[in-house]
Amino acid sequence: MPTPRPTVPQLSRNALTVLERRYLMKNTQGRLVETPAQMFHRVAANIAEAERGYRKRVPPARLARSFYDMMAKLEFLPNSPTLMNAGGRLQQLSACFVLPVEDSLESIYETLKHQALIHQSGGGTGFSFSRLRPKDDVVATTHGIASGPVSFMRIFNTSTDVIKQGGTRRGANMGILRVDHPDILEFIQAKRHPQELTNFNISVGVTDAFMQAVARGRDYPLINPRTNKVVRRVSAQMVFDALIEAAWTSGEPGIIFLDQINRTQPTPAVGEIEATNPCGEQPLLPYESCVLGSINLSKFVAGPEQTRHIEYERLAETIRLAVRFLDNVIDMTRFPLEAIAEVTTRNRKIGLGVMGFADLLILLNIPYDSEEALKLGESLMRFVREHAHQASADLARARGVFPNYAKSRLKESGERRRNATVTTIAPTGTISIIADCSAGIEPLYGVSFVRTVMDDVRLATVHPEFLRLARRHGIATDALIREVSQQESIQHLTEIPPDLRRLFVTAHDVSPEHHVKMQATFQKYSDSGVSKTINLPAGASQADVAAAFRLAYHLGCKGLTVFRTGSREKQVLSCANIQYC
Repeated sequence: MPTPRPTVPQLSRNALTVLERRYLMKNTQGRLVETPAQMFHRVAANIAEAERGYRKRVPPARLARSFYDMMAKLEFLPNSPTLMNAGGRLQQLSACFVLPVEDSLESIYETLKHQALIHQSGGGTGFSFSRLRPKDDVVATTHGIASGPVSFMRIFNTSTDVIKQGGTRRGANMGILRVDHPDILEFIQAKRHPQELTNFNISVGVTDAFMQAVARGRDYPLINPRTNKVVRRVSAQMVFDALIEAAWTSGEPGIIFLDQINRTQPTPAVGEIEATNPCGEQPLLPYESCVLGSINLSKFVAGPEQTRHIEYERLAETIRLAVRFLDNVIDMTRFPLEAIAEVTTRNRKIGLGVMGFADLLILLNIPYDSEEALKLGESLMRFVREHAHQASADLARARGVFPNYAKSRLKESGERRRNATVTTIAPTGTISIIADCSAGIEPLYGVSFVRTVMDDVRLATVHPEFLRLARRHGIATDALIREVSQQESIQHLTEIPPDLRRLFVTAHDVSPEHHVKMQATFQKYSDSGVSKTINLPAGASQADVAAAFRLAYHLGCKGLTVFRTGSREKQVLSCANIQYC
């Protein structure tokens, strides 16, 4: 039989722009020396090479073809460092890292060096600054006083400014401080000014004890991490109100529910989790990294318009192949530090998630802000996790369980897997542009919107299904598209038929409660966390923010981020006047 022709990637103009600017290989003069198809071939061939290290293996050439087709059809894409670096000089393929910050000058600056190495190789870093002694505490070695965690965060932020990730983009960080640290109020206010900590997302590490104190109207203790002694007691409601006010004003801090994360983490005997990756969805141990990848759900809808359905059998095959791909990525990664290689390979965490969920709902004629959408989200993510766990179990039979398995909760339950974690819902920022689909599990930001990527590239988008349906209804005029492109919501545009308005709800049409419920729905079947922004209209109140935080805690989320339109000078997503063709 003749060998079938390889899939030719069908890429949007925006996808090509992103690929050419960031992902495709260039020569020393900065000229492109790679096409998108060649990039997918490069990545597929490199990741398939991991098979040579195993006795029970799929022939690498055959597996490379399967990997290539999965990516070229835009059914699955790995995290950005894998697309950029697999088969290249760096060969650093992980997106997410957490580094420890201990309470000594030597440790702080050693971690600063490690941060620079990771950013240079294309990864993002997360830190807990909770072990640093508070501001104005004593420093015995110099008879001086400490400057506190926030001052050291500024040093990490400045370092990030001068390091480009893999020569293509600026680095990203997550900074976390426990809610019971004496400097928590300074930390909460640290990003009130747009010029502060521009390379950091920040989150408060919230505990069960704190949330209970808020609910009961009680004080709670602030503890000096150097002495482990209570320095004073403060009103939990006062701190919660300060957190809510800051999040309402600037979108930060977010919150991370530390106790919920550690209740469900797979290897508590190995260590406590204190921090996450920059977008908050991947809790990791100190010196641990994780590789992520996402399945484009919109590619698994088939059938004529009136009888569209999800191709579950094909989805299951893609899940199995994607898990194998991500496990192979671990073997093919050149880690920036030996300590990271050690911790990562002992737990072998991967994070398979989804993108294109809002597109899938639109294709199935299901409004995002409906009970039907919640039910479908739950059944879909349950399906993804069941088949991903089975794929990891199959790999365990062929390759062995992850080395820390004997110390894990999986050993207690008798579940044998190759990977300590398997599923994660990532934000899929630029890879969703490449796949030309909606990001992660988010609703549409707008029917048309502008996305700012790589600091200076503005990519205009009009949802293709809206254009198709608008043309069918005979309303796809230039004037209407211009009006749509200037709006966050189309619900007030009466020239658009009601059924079309109902289907194309945007992030600002969705209530904060439904946003949180959607995150919690996917969290049920995510081994790690869920990246989800709770978008709020400009007129949202601080009470809306507080209600979202409380609901997320009660529904078992591992963290939450809110964003009120207009609360930041620069937004990644915005509405703008877009010409369509």
